[in-house]
Amino acid sequence: MFSLTTLLIILAAYLMGSIPFGYLLARLWKGIDIRQYGSGNIGTTNVWRTLGKGPGIIVFCLDVLKGAAAVLLAKQTGQTDLMVLAAAVAAMAGHSWPVWLGFKGGKIIATGAGAVLAIAPKALLLCLLVWLLTLALSRYVSLASIMAAITIPVWMAVLNYSKYYLLFAVLVAALAIFKHRSNIKRLMAGTEFKVGQKKS
Repeated sequence: MFSLTTLLIILAAYLMGSIPFGYLLARLWKGIDIRQYGSGNIGTTNVWRTLGKGPGIIVFCLDVLKGAAAVLLAKQTGQTDLMVLAAAVAAMAGHSWPVWLGFKGGKIIATGAGAVLAIAPKALLLCLLVWLLTLALSRYVSLASIMAAITIPVWMAVLNYSKYYLLFAVLVAALAIFKHRSNIKRLMAGTEFKVGQKKS
């Protein structure tokens, strides 16, 4: 089932996902360790809040590219659907637990979006609509991200994807919730950061 080529592709997907663009950009841009600022996360939202819109957009695009590139690599080498999904999971795992940063990374949303974009673009578009609606109503980026991730299995089912894709979607949703544990606690406590809220 797992040939040497497949194993190498999955490893490459993990290593691509592990590239900590948020951490690297903060070092290059301001000479800081982004993990020591804001939420301590290396992802788009914390980079945006700490360094500004431009760096945040750059990190978002690069993190999306990681997920998409991992999937496209698997597709271009003729892997089965199951192995393509495995490469997507590997990229997200790399982003969440990067070998370069002691296995402490981001929250998979951007990298996961890139993977889903390359796998099921229509599903991603529907998730984006959920994200935008939730953000507009709540002004919580974290809540919008969680809600968008939760609906991935729903859209996969509506669009008649196979059971492997549905399992992948459930895994993405579960991982997104797991990685947002601290945000969920702050949301319940009413202390989560809102878009437009002034920094304390």
